[in-house]
Amino acid sequence: MCSVPGRQLLSIAVLDAYTFTTADPTMTRILVVDDELSMREFLKILLEKSGYGVAVAPDGATALEIIKNETVDLVITDIRMPGMSGLELLTELKQQRADLPVIMITAFASPDDAVLAMKNGAFDYITKPFNVDEIKAVIKAATNRKTAVTIDEVDEFEEIIGRSPEMTRIFELIKRIAPTPANVLIYGESGTGKELVAQAIHNHSRVAANPFIPITCSAIPESLLESELFGHVKGSFTGAIADKAGLFQQADSGTAFLDEIGELTPIIQTKLLRVLQEREFMPVGSTRTRQVNVRIIAATNRNLEEEIMAGRFREDLYYRLAVVPIRVPPLRERKGDVPLLVDHFLKKYSRLLEKEVQTISSYGLKVLMEYDFPGNVRELENIIERGVALELSNIILPESLILSRKEKTPKREALFVAAQDEQELYDRGMENILVDLETKMINHALAKAEGSKMRAADLLKISFRSLRYKTKKYEID
Repeated sequence: MCSVPGRQLLSIAVLDAYTFTTADPTMTRILVVDDELSMREFLKILLEKSGYGVAVAPDGATALEIIKNETVDLVITDIRMPGMSGLELLTELKQQRADLPVIMITAFASPDDAVLAMKNGAFDYITKPFNVDEIKAVIKAATNRKTAVTIDEVDEFEEIIGRSPEMTRIFELIKRIAPTPANVLIYGESGTGKELVAQAIHNHSRVAANPFIPITCSAIPESLLESELFGHVKGSFTGAIADKAGLFQQADSGTAFLDEIGELTPIIQTKLLRVLQEREFMPVGSTRTRQVNVRIIAATNRNLEEEIMAGRFREDLYYRLAVVPIRVPPLRERKGDVPLLVDHFLKKYSRLLEKEVQTISSYGLKVLMEYDFPGNVRELENIIERGVALELSNIILPESLILSRKEKTPKREALFVAAQDEQELYDRGMENILVDLETKMINHALAKAEGSKMRAADLLKISFRSLRYKTKKYEID
């Protein structure tokens, strides 16, 4: 392994090539943009030896001319250049070709430049001097990236089930940001699978072999949270009988996942900001800071912008965390994924509960498709687990599906309450009230079953003969 100094001249002189010398249409074509001749020469030699077609440009304007006249698969550009900067070139490139991957390199490491580059759509950000193997890995990841996620690619994301457009966009975003060191903020309602997205980002990153350490900020008492995050030294407080490594020390060289980040106290927010800015922290009771190299992925079900306005969350911390924001949609916004999720959970719990439940009835699936899932994917999983446990046959029927009716209380009251006040109940008498209730329930069940008396009887949990008798008795068509 060798490293390339930022300003070292190469002994081999290579003429600048403003067009690609190869005519092979299958070869990946890379455009290198750098005002420093030695860097252009080095990358041209390195990339051509690796089997790529290479063109070079000394400035942004020349690069844009090459892009107009040549097919380019990847751009590698310096950030600090006279005239048009690399960031300005990135903006122009993304306006012309949004799908073109761009790798930024610079000798002047600046967190602000990195944040801006990633926000503007850069694939990755590398500082000089860089490791040759590192840049090769980044180039390989960028050139292998596809502009669309196919059905087969969905399987790469482990437990994240979905082929809806909403989830396809998330899968594509994961592929783009996972190889980078950018911090990520995942937001969405409870039960949507935010931790699964965080785990997928880690699993597809360059530190996938290193630790992924999750912590739920709201699950730990405020008095212990600082110790859990930053660790403590022996004797720092009552009960600290030995040194303890905190979350950040455990996740060093890997990924720290902070769930429910909106629950952090102002003091902890300030300490977390120091970790993000300075890459260092101080354990509780210690007088020495410790260096840490960790990627932070945070998640929240709160609106952090509203929390900032209310003075409960630091604005500077928010922008450090939300370099790349990802919204995980609620299940009601991606109903097309419900059949896939049902099939996945059926297989999972049939195996775990050792039952022979193989499928769900078409009417049972229809009931789920019409439901809004206030608890999202977590609630659907619970419904299917319970359905598999309760079902006596090999197919889940509607009566085995127990759904939350919290939001439907007003409708049920309008449907079933036959009197406006207590006195009216007694005036009308129990028999008349029961007739009204039965009539309303039967009409409602028939409407839900689209006129099928067999399905309506299943909903009402009575026999078909009983329903036929009651519809005739109450003259229900």
